[in-house]
Amino acid sequence: MTKSVLIEKVSEKVEGLTRNQTEIVVDTVFDSIKKALMTGEKIEIRGFGNFRLKTRNPRKARNPKTGESVDVPGKRVLYFKVGKALKEALNSSDQ
Repeated sequence: MTKSVLIEKVSEKVEGLTRNQTEIVVDTVFDSIKKALMTGEKIEIRGFGNFRLKTRNPRKARNPKTGESVDVPGKRVLYFKVGKALKEALNSSDQ
């Protein structure tokens, strides 16, 4: 699903909002999530899942082509853990 399809679906579901207003709402939600993650906050959406950042430490790796040792810098990685309700819905037998 793309962002434009999501905006279309929300616009159809919510009466009284134009497509442009719906786009502003969706953009605001995404921007809020992005800003919260950038400051290190955990995002919890009940029934859907949790977003949080994990820190990977710097490490040594090996270039498989040349065999030479390479330094890989540390970085922050986005981690998503699916919520119980969504997991059960995805794994239910009556899909």
